[in-house]
Amino acid sequence: MTRQDTPPEAPDRRAGRRAAWRYGGVVAAAFTVLVVALSVVVALSTRAQRRQDPELLGPSWLDGWYQYDAAWYLGIVRGGYSYSPGQQSSVAFFPAYPLSVGALGDVLGDHQVAGQLLTVLCGLVAVVLFALWARRRLPRRSAVMAVAVLLLYPYAFFLYGPMYADALFLLSAVLAFVLLERRWYLAAGLVGAVATAGRPVGVAVAVGLVVRTLEILAEDRRAAREAASEAGSEVASVPASEVVSEAGGAVEAVAPGGVDAAPVRPGWRDLVAAVRDVRLRHVGVLVSGLGLVGWCVYLWLAFGHPLAFVEVESAPGWNQGVGPRTWFKIVYAGTLIKGPYDVALLLTLQALACLCAVLLLRRVQRLFGWGYAAFTAVVLLIPIIGTKDFMGTGRYVLVAFPVLAAAGDFLATRSRRWVAPVTLVVCGILLVVLTFLFGRGVAVS
Repeated sequence: MTRQDTPPEAPDRRAGRRAAWRYGGVVAAAFTVLVVALSVVVALSTRAQRRQDPELLGPSWLDGWYQYDAAWYLGIVRGGYSYSPGQQSSVAFFPAYPLSVGALGDVLGDHQVAGQLLTVLCGLVAVVLFALWARRRLPRRSAVMAVAVLLLYPYAFFLYGPMYADALFLLSAVLAFVLLERRWYLAAGLVGAVATAGRPVGVAVAVGLVVRTLEILAEDRRAAREAASEAGSEVASVPASEVVSEAGGAVEAVAPGGVDAAPVRPGWRDLVAAVRDVRLRHVGVLVSGLGLVGWCVYLWLAFGHPLAFVEVESAPGWNQGVGPRTWFKIVYAGTLIKGPYDVALLLTLQALACLCAVLLLRRVQRLFGWGYAAFTAVVLLIPIIGTKDFMGTGRYVLVAFPVLAAAGDFLATRSRRWVAPVTLVVCGILLVVLTFLFGRGVAVS
């Protein structure tokens, strides 16, 4: 077939793609504005107390982003991993981010700049992908509100410049699910492997991909059965996966305006039944576990301890050991009672973020299905149980992207219209305050 013989693309599809590009461009512009604005905040916060650190040779707006874990990542990039039993060791930090920083730094000639540039680039792409993902699944107002929640979430500054792994993890998580929704199972698994090699909670991506795959098969089975019933044929006896494959893709219900209609979600019995429809191509999502497996194999070969990253969490200074003292937040309770109260306030803010996320889990399941709910639940459960005082959990809520989308839908559907703007203003103020404190060297998450 010559180029002239190629059938023209449907006008509505072309218009939809142009609209998506415009929407993504607006989101990217908003992200860029926040990067610039918060970099100014960081510059102001570090201006009065420039740290005497030989690693910091750049301007204050750049060096202010270099805090806490950034030193660990830069040390890994330059000197590799080390492990000292019973002491804080670099094996606590998973390899996906430092490997990426090392590769980019070798090109740029500056690993610090590479780490912070990688954060901004990954954050930009992750936010745009999230916006397009939400646009397909939520009404217009809810989708816009979901993007606003992500951009203004008080701990979202970890997407705007710090040399931390959160932006790369968020990108790999969102992209893995986006690829899965297009039925690119192996590609989703490969990207998921980046997530499981990026953070301890990366296992949540693997769990979510598996559950979502079964859910997709259950949805396809139901769609095929309903189509067969309407046609009065025996098509329902054919495995749904084969029907969908022969149809050339996924069965989608589109509501007026281009937003996917909210389907009736399969129950857990439907997910179990969907196991019968699993074919070899669907198993590709299991590749997502190889990131964690590969990391454990490396630790075993290099240090003789495949779970060294778990062991060092209990080292003095981190004190995140496993046991009732951690599970029941005894340290957090002691801080609330005895102080210091500024630390107690920062910890409580993260605890409240976790509480709101947990309360939104049911909405996540209703809006997006069991796969996204499973991913979100595991992302939240691991740090909630595994931290002694909620420190760091603000960043974990950030990467649980379905719960931020659910929060946007919650705000968009309030009968009192003032709730959404007031909430966003409060979040924006907290984002600026926490960014300022971070630039001053305060441990905010």
